[in-house]
Amino acid sequence: MKGLRRFLFYLRPYRKNLVGFSLLTVFSIILGVFSITLVVPFLQIIFNEATFPAAKPEFHYTVQSIMDNLYYYVGNSMGGTDKRKLLMLLCCTVVAIFFLKNLMTYLSMHVLAPMRTGIIHDLRKKMYENLTKLPLGYYTDQKKGDIMTRMSADVVEIEWSIMGSFISLIRDPLQILATIGVLLFFSPKLTLFALILLPIGALVINKLGRSLKKSSFQGQKFLSELMVVIEETLGGIKIMKSFTAEKYLRRKFDDKNENFVRLGKSVFRKRSGSSPLSEFLASIIIACVIWFGGNLVLENGMEAAVFIAYIAMFSQIISPAKAFSNSFYNLQTGLVMLDRVEAIIHEPNPITEKTNAIEKNAFTGTIEFKKVSFKYESRPVLQQIDLNIPKGKTIALVGQSGAGKSTLADLLPRFYDVQEGSILIDGQDVRDLKLDSLRGLIGIVPQQSILFNDSILNNIAFGDENPDRQKAEQAARMANAHDFISETDHGYDSNVGEQGNKLSGGQKQRIAIARALYKNAPILILDEATSALDNESEKLVQAALNNLMQDRTSLVIAHRLSTIQNADLIVVLDDGAIKETGTHTELMNKNGIYKKLYELNMSDVKENVN
Repeated sequence: MKGLRRFLFYLRPYRKNLVGFSLLTVFSIILGVFSITLVVPFLQIIFNEATFPAAKPEFHYTVQSIMDNLYYYVGNSMGGTDKRKLLMLLCCTVVAIFFLKNLMTYLSMHVLAPMRTGIIHDLRKKMYENLTKLPLGYYTDQKKGDIMTRMSADVVEIEWSIMGSFISLIRDPLQILATIGVLLFFSPKLTLFALILLPIGALVINKLGRSLKKSSFQGQKFLSELMVVIEETLGGIKIMKSFTAEKYLRRKFDDKNENFVRLGKSVFRKRSGSSPLSEFLASIIIACVIWFGGNLVLENGMEAAVFIAYIAMFSQIISPAKAFSNSFYNLQTGLVMLDRVEAIIHEPNPITEKTNAIEKNAFTGTIEFKKVSFKYESRPVLQQIDLNIPKGKTIALVGQSGAGKSTLADLLPRFYDVQEGSILIDGQDVRDLKLDSLRGLIGIVPQQSILFNDSILNNIAFGDENPDRQKAEQAARMANAHDFISETDHGYDSNVGEQGNKLSGGQKQRIAIARALYKNAPILILDEATSALDNESEKLVQAALNNLMQDRTSLVIAHRLSTIQNADLIVVLDDGAIKETGTHTELMNKNGIYKKLYELNMSDVKENVN
């Protein structure tokens, strides 16, 4: 049970709760076992077999000796020679014992509650923490729907499967052992006979459990695929409708849903079959025990009252054994979910920080790319890039789609790490810097503005736990966003909606620019924010960008080449390598790649205008 041992690791912070639960469970089991043993005096009274010795009997570890001593003390010390009074006393005792037993059971679950909910909290926390640390490359290989399934459905399944099974794995073996101990005391011969039969049922249960684990793993895989289709549908609802692809996506969803339901039936049937199967096996074992024990009674090798009490006690094994077998099935499902959750928790992060990493809070000199090469898996993206960016200069990256512009920019804040060469800020390799301080020097405005379902203020001051309203308003003014913000119902406290869908494209871009202004980083990465805007919005956003770029070092990924004519240096990338560098005028005079790109870009702009 390697998976269960892994799960025990998450129990370490809750050792006290586990100890408390175990002790209270032991008390509950002892009281439960004792309550069943009272069947013997009940039956002896009813069958008129109870006698009250006049002299104190000699004590032996036998059922008869214990009963004789009990009747002696009851009859002589408590005045209980009246069998009706004795029966009433036993009934009251049973009620009191059951009250205490159930009180112990409740308290054990009360003590366990912080552990049960805490482990699920810890798993989600660990998953989320690692997800926030993993590099961009991880998310290009993963599906958001699958990640969401692991953080929601898989964790819930762990709570109900593993935690429920874990409780049973502690409680039920103790219950079974305590019961077997009493049964051995009643009749060693009959108990040994019964114990020979029990492993047969265990072998059948184990085989079914392995089959269930395999089916459960496949079932969660189908559920993840289903969630991916749902996530893609919700994210691309406009495209789906514009291309009238509803039938196509419905058919895709139905196929995934059918696969999940088909396997779900199999899992449900196997899980449902565990209970009748274990009950049927239990009935066979009980029948054999009754047959063997009945023969002992007929041969006068066992008292009838003790035999009936024995059967009552033996029946107490059935419930915990049945629960234990069901827990074994559920545990298989839960361990599959734990594997999927731990795949995220233990996903290695290639972007690591050195133990002696340097804190850097200012940028004073240059950014240097020295012989930088990078590839995605086996596909080369950048080759031997040499680039020098002085403080305060604007460097534009241009080139066809797939030339490596965005990748080159992503290497600076270490969203990816270079595979060859190095990137230096003020002569220090970015891999030698603390990640927080490195990224604190860089502000980013993406092409597609990313806003969070929060207030405008919190989006502008994103990452600041104590937002400065005055500073946010100043940033919004510089980003040409203050006027439209003021016109909203709640001003800076207005919610932007999911992904900022309550705002127009131009408004979202200006909020993103205000966010960069609020951060006030000395280095900017701009994935040109005007390429998808109308003319009026473009002018406002471009003016905001000009404000943003003042007195800052800017690395601009250019889509509309008309917007970077005033850049200090234009770098032309083609097939992952730098082919041309220079100002707009210099590159146009070279009559090379840039001029062709520029003329093609300008012709596209004219066509769009017309």
